[in-house]
Amino acid sequence: MKGEGIGFGKAILFNEHFVVYGVPAIVSAIGKYTVAKVEPLSTTGMNLDDKRGATPRYKEDKLEQQKDSINRILKAMNIDTSKKGVKILLEGNLYAASGIGASAASCVAIARALSQCFNLNLSDDEINNVAFEGEKGYHGTPSGIDNTAATFGGLIWFKKGEPNIMDRIILPAPVEVVMGNTGKVADTSAVVAGVKERKEKNPTKYNEIFDRAENIAFLAKRSLQDEDYESVGKLMNENHKLLQQVEVSSNELDFMVEVARDNGALGAKLTGGGKGGNMIALTPGKDLQEQVATAIEKEGFEVLKTTIGVSRRG
Repeated sequence: MKGEGIGFGKAILFNEHFVVYGVPAIVSAIGKYTVAKVEPLSTTGMNLDDKRGATPRYKEDKLEQQKDSINRILKAMNIDTSKKGVKILLEGNLYAASGIGASAASCVAIARALSQCFNLNLSDDEINNVAFEGEKGYHGTPSGIDNTAATFGGLIWFKKGEPNIMDRIILPAPVEVVMGNTGKVADTSAVVAGVKERKEKNPTKYNEIFDRAENIAFLAKRSLQDEDYESVGKLMNENHKLLQQVEVSSNELDFMVEVARDNGALGAKLTGGGKGGNMIALTPGKDLQEQVATAIEKEGFEVLKTTIGVSRRG
């Protein structure tokens, strides 16, 4: 039996990196996704055909991590390819790049496709748990935020813990955003390890930053619920400053953030691991989205025009 599954891309609106230490974060699925198609082979082993569009070098640089990730997924699902092999095809309209949840989207899509192929009937919660195991292949110690957005869609308040706290934030309609791609592939594990090292060396400074990040999350949640996007934008700008202070931004990200703000974006910040990858600008309305996207493109960067608050069920 063949299987097919999807996983959404994501944008972290607030508190990437801080989320690893139990600070609440806000993440949204975006209107782009990865599709996985799985079919059993008559031979043994795993055959991967990755047809996703990607940032140059992304797929090559991530290949070993990807293989590790898929092996972890197979193990978590008790699928033994030494007895019966599988072919996995990856495609879809989500561009594979850093900072957009590409690895989590593929983990969720693969888990869903395998579940269908092997008649496992896994629930969304079980798919999410399997995808979290898969994310370990890419990120070492993932927070769980990316796979949660990739699995459930929508806008999510996320707090790491035992268990993770996950609450939906309901928006009446999806909101336009622009994502700008630096074209640089970031090693998320290394960036996360760098934050940990600096935090241990300078706990007082970092604890203050983390406290401010937590405060921003609560204010942002309220502003999103009130559809006060002006306030959401200002809080995104503040959040970017904190991410600069923990040294995870880059010249390209800072430059695109500035271009977006100068051209009318309500707020802009890096999104995801940083040190490359993507930034996100809040641009409610098609006209503003087009204006900001054009300005970033003129500077030679690739852009993605999409929406946040996209629900799997709607």
